[in-house]
Amino acid sequence: MQLFVGLGNPGPKYAANRHNIGFMALDRIAADHGFAPWRGKFQGQLAEGRLGGEKVLLLKPETFMNRSGQSVGEAMRFYKLEPGAVTVFHDELDLAPGKCRVKRGGGHAGHNGLRSLHGHIGEDYARVRLGIGHPGDKRLVSTYVLQDFPKADADWLDDLLRGISDGAPALAAGDAARFANAVALRVAPPRSSGGKGDARAPAKAGGTPAPKPESAPKPDPTPEPDTRSALQKLMDRFR
Repeated sequence: MQLFVGLGNPGPKYAANRHNIGFMALDRIAADHGFAPWRGKFQGQLAEGRLGGEKVLLLKPETFMNRSGQSVGEAMRFYKLEPGAVTVFHDELDLAPGKCRVKRGGGHAGHNGLRSLHGHIGEDYARVRLGIGHPGDKRLVSTYVLQDFPKADADWLDDLLRGISDGAPALAAGDAARFANAVALRVAPPRSSGGKGDARAPAKAGGTPAPKPESAPKPDPTPEPDTRSALQKLMDRFR
């Protein structure tokens, strides 16, 4: 059994905040993969379902960000889970918007949600770090993360969440590389290679006109039948 945890703050006031991208990721997974309805449990919202061959619990702590570990620890004790079975989705200031990285263990880098988790369950859990960018000044961080995503971010945010949902079964199976590939295919899909174009295709604006195909040689005209008499042919030879 796997426990996927999304970090965020509860209530409509915070729903669209950058800090709530972890909640958004779990909401997309639950909707796309047919999870059971959310229900209140473990000081949070819990949904149960399957990703591929794995049973997975989705948990959104409602203890507010800086006490997330309380909810996660309670769920782990109930299901007798080790930290290795836990994957946490959270916002990451040190990654550019739309970037996604998976890691296991390590420090909390000042993230209040991760700090709380470290205090309750240790650090040996997996993290899916979701880039939101940095405001450029650490004094602006608190305001920045508690602001809603601007409309200009809607496209990359939707692509990122869809990619996370696409790759969720691979993540549950422990295949981080395949998960990352699924995200990349949504966020930065490969461009078509484009083979050689038809010689008749028009050139791009400002480019060299495409050469016109050479005309096929015209066949020699069929000679008309000679209708002269033998005497006439003989006379014509001596003219």
